[in-house]
Amino acid sequence: MLYIIRHGRTDWNVLHKLQGRTDIPLNDEGRQMAREAGEKYRDVHFDVCYCSPLVRARETAELLLAGRDVPIIPDDRLVEMCFGEYEGVENSFSLPDCPINVLFHEPDKFNGAGGAETLDELFARTGSFLKGTAYPLVEQGKDVLIVGHGAMNSSIVSQVRKFPRKDFWSAGIENCKLMRLI
Repeated sequence: MLYIIRHGRTDWNVLHKLQGRTDIPLNDEGRQMAREAGEKYRDVHFDVCYCSPLVRARETAELLLAGRDVPIIPDDRLVEMCFGEYEGVENSFSLPDCPINVLFHEPDKFNGAGGAETLDELFARTGSFLKGTAYPLVEQGKDVLIVGHGAMNSSIVSQVRKFPRKDFWSAGIENCKLMRLI
């Protein structure tokens, strides 16, 4: 089986700031969310967990899997999408004509802006993780957990479920909600 979950809440989530690769930690609510997810999903078997190297994902994985003998392996291919100069921007939707908003409203038309990663780049690195790491383990009968981020997780879900780019956000990636992909 292949599972995916998004990190717990951060202060920047609460403020509606674009985090991207900015390494923002979980807040107290996010830590509690991760602990509660650990309790809620305690009967779901995982052989291995791969996570983003960013602290909010690593800490979520550690709290979620506390007391379980599941290795947690950071993988750079699972880092959040880079939002370039828009990282740290609060309430981007309130900014008229903000180029990063194309990613959220019409993802199939987003080609990067202000140093942001393109969807092609995001799909290439997460696709490399799926083909080179996740799929081979699942084919061996292993239960794999991915702990990541909103955009990065959406790219994994989109590839596994073969969503067109226009439906990039359709899975609705919520904080600390486990999704079974395969």
